[in-house]
Amino acid sequence: MPVPEELQKLVGMIYEPWVMEVERGAIKRYAEAIDDPNPLYYDVECAKRGGYRDILAPLGFYGWPVKGKGAFESMEKMVDLFIHAGYPALLDGGVEVEPFLPVCAGDILAAYAKVVDLYERAGKAGSMLFFILETSYLNQNGDTAAKTRMTLIARQI
Repeated sequence: MPVPEELQKLVGMIYEPWVMEVERGAIKRYAEAIDDPNPLYYDVECAKRGGYRDILAPLGFYGWPVKGKGAFESMEKMVDLFIHAGYPALLDGGVEVEPFLPVCAGDILAAYAKVVDLYERAGKAGSMLFFILETSYLNQNGDTAAKTRMTLIARQI
């Protein structure tokens, strides 16, 4: 079964950018949530001795949205499209992270997301769609701090 046209139109779509604020308390709570005791995530002096401006954010944590719709709100409409196209079973297929620069408390990141691919694969239980979203995180200096590549798997029931 080919990818439905209304979903194929998503490829190339660029989401409105959103701004993320990276703050100390959020870094510490995230590090606690993932059960990582690395002192670089908690202790300012330790982080500075390690060559960082402030405490370091764990890989994959880019703060909380403070301006713009953010990926979560934008994804709601896309999920509705998948459901209406006959793919109501959605699964997080994982996120690949490519770090370029350290992200520290006090950083302000602008996130730019683009749908880069949508393809179908036949599975034992029917057709599955693989939706690929790439997001670039630029810091307050305009430098790319990280890129992520998220996969969403949608299946017919």
